[in-house]
Amino acid sequence: MYPPHLLVPMREDLTSVGFQELTTPDEVVETMESTKGTMLVVVNSVCGCAAGAARPGVKAALANSQVKPDKLVTVFAGADLDATAKMREFLLPYPPSSPSIGIFKDGELVHFIERHHIEGRSAQMIAQHLEMALEEFCDPANA
Repeated sequence: MYPPHLLVPMREDLTSVGFQELTTPDEVVETMESTKGTMLVVVNSVCGCAAGAARPGVKAALANSQVKPDKLVTVFAGADLDATAKMREFLLPYPPSSPSIGIFKDGELVHFIERHHIEGRSAQMIAQHLEMALEEFCDPANA
């Protein structure tokens, strides 16, 4: 576990652009079971690839994409352990990966970007990848 005060800017990096933070297993289950349409899930992390590629790439994709998911949520690996473990159940069959990015459509995981797809790539590359996925899976009516 990391000291909570050190995580504030990393959390705000996503919550400041509309992500809802899920901090308990119950919040994860309720959100996953009640959300219709498309949902973007970011498993946040303190690592350098989260700060340098994942979070900036996600924000750029959302800013640039013509289509948007219906809901934006995040869990924080290394901080909200139980919530992250519960979210990872919904991300199966993929192994635990942080940071990572998933797109759900009507409760079904339809696209997943694992850590090894984030490490060593620029924020721009992550953004381009995610923009293409959003265009494929999100309803253009949400643009």
